[in-house]
Amino acid sequence: MLSVAGLEAGYRGSRVLNGLDLEVAEGTVAALLGRNGMGKTTLMRALMGLVTVSAGRIVFRGRDTAGLRPYTIAKLGIAYVPQGREIFADFTVEENLRLGLVGRPGGARRVPAAAYRHFPVLAERRGQRAGTLSGGEQQQLAIARALVGQPRLLLLDEPSEGIQPSIVLQIAASLKQIAAEEGLTVLLVEQNVEMVLSLAADCAFIENGRVAARHAAAELRGDAAILHRYLAV
Repeated sequence: MLSVAGLEAGYRGSRVLNGLDLEVAEGTVAALLGRNGMGKTTLMRALMGLVTVSAGRIVFRGRDTAGLRPYTIAKLGIAYVPQGREIFADFTVEENLRLGLVGRPGGARRVPAAAYRHFPVLAERRGQRAGTLSGGEQQQLAIARALVGQPRLLLLDEPSEGIQPSIVLQIAASLKQIAAEEGLTVLLVEQNVEMVLSLAADCAFIENGRVAARHAAAELRGDAAILHRYLAV
């Protein structure tokens, strides 16, 4: 589904990604791990067209998306939940979700019942201003808003940030169920190893703007040395 080859990208002349290669198969949940500053968020932003690609290719479902504008990439079927969530605090839960319908195929304007089924707390809070929700509730809203547009690939950047552990695992369980039911492909950047191992099938470790290693999640459960090698400061 997603193929990244020789990708180079960065900010104002400072290169962050240095010939990165990555393959993500359709219907899988894959995780990107690595120390801070290694290029994980830059990769996510490059995939979404928010960072200029200076070299290499990004191919999504057979189409080269490098250089396309974010709204075009979104219409092709990629949704992005950035670090920090970026919900509209003054809008209600329902209004935030309706914004996720913009550009959806078929022009639907009603929030699908599945959004509330997968995240029941949003149904309870649908008329509440999003800025008054807890951090965990806001993260569920951000994910649901991305999903109502019916993407084929969901990009998640640090979804556990600032959220209590019990809610993190609840969100992971919901995502795993959604991916299984809908054949959704998920690419996840995450520091919370417990969440990664509960959700992802395989993990790529990024070092200095390149994928340095790739391991099945099951392998990591039995080998803490791998995690220490790529995550320890």
